[in-house]
Amino acid sequence: MATSNVVCALVLSTLFHFVLVHVSSREIHVLKKCGFQAIYQLGDSLADSGNLIRENPLSPYASFPYGLKLSKPTGRCSNGRAQCETPTQMKAQSNNPAKHREYRTHRNVWIDEAHSAKLPYLDAYLNLVRKSFGGLGGVNFAVAGSTALPEKVLSSKNIMNLVTNESLSTQLKWMSTYFNTCSKDCDKEIKSSLFMVGEIGGNDYNFGFLFHKTTEEMKALAPEVVKAIKHAVVKVIGHGARRVVVPGNFPIGCFPVYLSQFQPNDTAAYDEFKCIKGLNSFSRYHNELLKQTVEGLKKQYPDVIIVYGDYYKAFMSIYQNAQSLGFDTKSIQKACCGTGAGHNFSLTRMCGAPGVPVCPNPDHYISWDGIHLTQKAYQHMAEWLINDIFPKLQCSS
Repeated sequence: MATSNVVCALVLSTLFHFVLVHVSSREIHVLKKCGFQAIYQLGDSLADSGNLIRENPLSPYASFPYGLKLSKPTGRCSNGRAQCETPTQMKAQSNNPAKHREYRTHRNVWIDEAHSAKLPYLDAYLNLVRKSFGGLGGVNFAVAGSTALPEKVLSSKNIMNLVTNESLSTQLKWMSTYFNTCSKDCDKEIKSSLFMVGEIGGNDYNFGFLFHKTTEEMKALAPEVVKAIKHAVVKVIGHGARRVVVPGNFPIGCFPVYLSQFQPNDTAAYDEFKCIKGLNSFSRYHNELLKQTVEGLKKQYPDVIIVYGDYYKAFMSIYQNAQSLGFDTKSIQKACCGTGAGHNFSLTRMCGAPGVPVCPNPDHYISWDGIHLTQKAYQHMAEWLINDIFPKLQCSS
């Protein structure tokens, strides 16, 4: 039986939060048009900025080498930024030019540009519970390991979530609690906010594959997963949301965790990037169902701008341009932090375990730990997504 740490590492998802910090000056003029007062995030591991480690302080994401580029791990499932800097922290760095250059070099984030675009920085909901609500510029409700379907539904199908009991329905309850306790100005803020519903649902499939479900069984599950995502979109619209982004899933057949576990002997099972065709086909199946659902929601709510976030294409854009983006083309399917033949990934000795090495230069790798991406990979995804998503949000010029 896999340990909870093993299963925790089988969390494949994405992270729109990085879009808000990994932006270059080229994209700032696009972001400024929107003038969002707040951002509210639902999702799983790559959007979580600390909720899981509040629930489970022994999570591997609470320890180095996660957050390697930061002063300490804070719950992000990557080598990079794990929670948002405050303007005060940024100002303190900028007062010392040498420290500022070091900060920019080692963190490789674009916080000053993001701040100049007046973008809010999110904190984890469970961090905020210990403080006070109000004037926060948004909240991150995402939990690493979270599924779209409740634990009871998945367990009835013999699919277990050994990471967390906090599914999407829990996050929606947290959101309702927050909106019920915020100030009278909340309604106005909501209407000028961005709502991120996901990425969510990837873990329903990850845990299914972990418990030896077939691709056909996962396809049968997909309509239920998408229905749960649709329910979440309807809920946030009910709270007053006017701009909603609904991201799709990654091409999971390109990830070391899957490549190391599913090893077809037939060369025809792989595409030109040596990704597993069948798994990527499944991801596209989920994404097509989600796209159709988004189109239906647009018709149902014509006054709400609902945008599909194409994380599949954003990720593949990195593969297609890996060399020009500075990635080592011999290592694009290897984990930077990990061990094991072929893809530098092993379920029995994963990133964070004693003695598991970290590559000398994570910026040369797309995959951080075999499941999540490096900060540099997220940066390039962010640039692609900003150019694709933000114009569709129809922000005023």
